[in-house]
Amino acid sequence: MFNNRQQPKKKRKSRTAFTNHQIFELEKRFLYQKYLSPADRDEIAAQLGLSNAQVITWFQNRRAKLKRDMEELKKDVETAKAFATQKSFLESVQTFSILKKKPMIGSDDEKLDK
Repeated sequence: MFNNRQQPKKKRKSRTAFTNHQIFELEKRFLYQKYLSPADRDEIAAQLGLSNAQVITWFQNRRAKLKRDMEELKKDVETAKAFATQKSFLESVQTFSILKKKPMIGSDDEKLDK
């Protein structure tokens, strides 16, 4: 009743290896334009010898990478702030401890000095 033959899988397009020139031009455009209009997309695709789909995908992936990088940077800043706060606190505690350790008159330390 059921067919034991597996359906052939759709063949995926292989990964595009962008040239250094293509990446440079795409990155340059991304610096000032995070989203492209269809006309801009057509222009870039034609200029760089890429398909519209490749340009769309590249910009989607690049925006995702920017988002990840910004989140990581935010975590790093928060960690640095926490570290600075902790360091400041420890320095305050250390300073307070030094102030508390002034020798008292008649202490054993003074008797040893004489």
